[in-house]
Amino acid sequence: MDPGSVPDFDDLPKVAGQPQGCAWGVFDNKKDGKKDVFGTLNFLTPAIVAAAAAEVKDGVSISLNWPLNAIKFPFPFRKSPTHTVTTLREGGMEIEGFDDSIDFNTQFSSQWDGLCHVVHGDERLTYNGARPTKEGLASAQLTADNALPTIDRWHARGCVVGRGVLIDFKRYADETSPPDDNASPYHPLDGYRITVDDVEKVARHQGVEFKPGDILIIRTGYTEVLEAPTAQDFAKFAAATLSGLHGVEATARWIWNRRFAAVAGDAHGFEALPSVKADGSPGDAPAGNPLVLHPYLLNMFGTPIGELWDLKALGEHCRKTGRYSFLLTSAPLNHPGLVASPPNAVAIF
Repeated sequence: MDPGSVPDFDDLPKVAGQPQGCAWGVFDNKKDGKKDVFGTLNFLTPAIVAAAAAEVKDGVSISLNWPLNAIKFPFPFRKSPTHTVTTLREGGMEIEGFDDSIDFNTQFSSQWDGLCHVVHGDERLTYNGARPTKEGLASAQLTADNALPTIDRWHARGCVVGRGVLIDFKRYADETSPPDDNASPYHPLDGYRITVDDVEKVARHQGVEFKPGDILIIRTGYTEVLEAPTAQDFAKFAAATLSGLHGVEATARWIWNRRFAAVAGDAHGFEALPSVKADGSPGDAPAGNPLVLHPYLLNMFGTPIGELWDLKALGEHCRKTGRYSFLLTSAPLNHPGLVASPPNAVAIF
């Protein structure tokens, strides 16, 4: 679908029981009434993908995937991966060699949050009015028989290929902080709220312009802290504050109006934590105060959120070359009912 053919945030048709900015029905097939499951990935039209391919000039590719076991210390909520190696003979084959298996949480390291990751409202709905359940997600045996907007559905449309744009907020903050001895330097664990104005300012500083169908990528420096945390970093963890995009309606409106196909970053939640209350004041601990951008992006727009992507090497290459846009490819796992997946993402210059 041509990104220019959809209404802006404030002009989206009202959806009963949902806030303004709900895009349910916008991408539905008007001829047969089939409900859409791809959300803003529909912005990745053949013309937009072909234009993104023009970003490839140097033949350089950079992985954006953090190791599955990158977090080396106990982390709440999600278990670390377990890698098991067996010999082929142990499996009953009369040849020498090895098999291996990995038991891992799809959101322990680099990931896409799919559209069923969080649900919205008392009815527990997600994008386009779908109602995922634990039983329904776990019992899916074939993607074709699964009506939910899960990540495995992406393979029917060729996964994610488009123009990626890096906003290296970490580098910008480090290089442009005012020379004030009393000012605290930027830190990914201090809960800095990156506003729309901040993003636009960094984009101008980098000399990059956004285009409809872009995949927005924000570097905060968070994964680099997790790779070698200091005692000071662990003390900051206790405060449960994370730098990220400012979680307010104005940010959601800007993301939709920019027609981004997807968003991603190196932080744990993409948006800053703790989230803010309706009046804009800081909320409580993350678990006690609902996020703002996740419901808008995943549930209202159908916009996938990438988290914990490895962006350090990408940032270095962009700085060295002065190019902050590139061809981005991402082929997630293909298993029926997937809520999330490693992105298997590559930036190509």
